[in-house]
Amino acid sequence: MTAYIIRRLLTVIPITLGVLLLVFFIYRVIGGDPAARLAGKNATPQKIEQIRKQYGFDKPKFFNWQEAAKTGSPAAAFDSQFWHLVGQFAQLDFGKSLQSNQRISRMLADGVVPSLCVTTPIFLVELSVAIALALICAFYRGTRIDRTFVVVSIVAMSISGLVYIMMGQYFFAFRLRWFPVWGFESPAFLLLPVAIGVIAGIGGSLRFYRTIMLDEMYQDYVRTAFAKGCSQREVLFKHVLKNAAIPILTNVVVAIPFLYTGSLMLESFFGIPGLGRMTVDAIYTGDEPVLFAMVFIGSVIFVIANLVTDLLYTWADPRIRLQ
Repeated sequence: MTAYIIRRLLTVIPITLGVLLLVFFIYRVIGGDPAARLAGKNATPQKIEQIRKQYGFDKPKFFNWQEAAKTGSPAAAFDSQFWHLVGQFAQLDFGKSLQSNQRISRMLADGVVPSLCVTTPIFLVELSVAIALALICAFYRGTRIDRTFVVVSIVAMSISGLVYIMMGQYFFAFRLRWFPVWGFESPAFLLLPVAIGVIAGIGGSLRFYRTIMLDEMYQDYVRTAFAKGCSQREVLFKHVLKNAAIPILTNVVVAIPFLYTGSLMLESFFGIPGLGRMTVDAIYTGDEPVLFAMVFIGSVIFVIANLVTDLLYTWADPRIRLQ
């Protein structure tokens, strides 16, 4: 298993490089000159050139073949914008924000707590409620209760998250004044965004877990359990839920990296100073170092989460062997 873990951890390198290369290509190649965006519309050519030299935008984007030929050193070919970025991130140096001039590592540390305060309750409540309702659907499969939950989940999935936010803010914050609508001063400011996050996501989660539970209900081991005299409740909780652990673990662990990155819409609309809002602001302002840092950390966490998922498979099902 140790060799398997090492091999999987080594995949972080090519995956992270690939993701960084894609984002770098979008912003530096397709997106145009970052120095011109940073300087503004009315900037002089001299000002733009000064910004290029200050931030290293005057170097080649991927490989500096001219410098390598001049010095005769193959390593000089890597004196470029992309490989300078890779070298920085390899040392966990994310640089400074182009807009605020703050250390990005400090911005990440300040934003992770508000993001987790929003995403973690949403994740836990949504997971618990969805699994509980999915078991109820499996228990009453084919009945009016089951069909009602299916219709409700489909309707909930069909409504945009933005609609939930706007309606929740208008009725519960503006009209009824039950909740504050903007800020992060106390736990009361989290109640409405967390409730909206759960309602917006429960439809898709319920449909997913209901499908899993119903697939298990028609397996041979369930018929065997009923033939042995097990009750419906015992079959659901002792057999079905246990055998549904693999897809549940997959869905749960893969969602964990997104807890770190925060909720883009909720944080933006409710004024929560988390990583999601920071990412949205970076997109609007073209703050590339912040975007690159978020992509890098998100990709690393995602790969590690997938590794943890595979390790948990062996715990959930002893028949699984990692090779």
